[in-house]
Amino acid sequence: MPYIHKQGKDTIIFATKEDHATPSNISLPEPEPSPGAFLSTGEINWNCPCLGGLATGPCGLEFREAFSCFHYSTAEPKGSDCYEAFKTMQACMLEYPSLYGKKGASLDDLDEEEDSMEGHRKGGTEVPRLESEGKEVQHTSSIETGVQKSNA
Repeated sequence: MPYIHKQGKDTIIFATKEDHATPSNISLPEPEPSPGAFLSTGEINWNCPCLGGLATGPCGLEFREAFSCFHYSTAEPKGSDCYEAFKTMQACMLEYPSLYGKKGASLDDLDEEEDSMEGHRKGGTEVPRLESEGKEVQHTSSIETGVQKSNA
């Protein structure tokens, strides 16, 4: 039987070998399921760790607007009506490169993409076909580099 000693706010428990030899009879409650990015109501769970804190950072407002626009978008393809919201979010993130990192993207890249998207929206530009389309392409993975290489 363990010896219990109270010392101020602390409780000290001395246990014997026999105390440790018997299995514990303590039962823990089942963990509550995590709701994930979306609540059961269909609303966005801004507190979800899966969003990586983007909803609360310096560009949190811009992120929430862009993410909400995409989530609730009914346009085809989904989110195609959210371009301006994502462009605003990217502009904000470019102001904080130490937080969000700069992986070679710039607003100029976005403007070029917008120009090509305008052509697609108007139906004036045909999507280019890949050379390998219709051919079987074999892929092997390189464990050392983690990069897939095409053997076509």
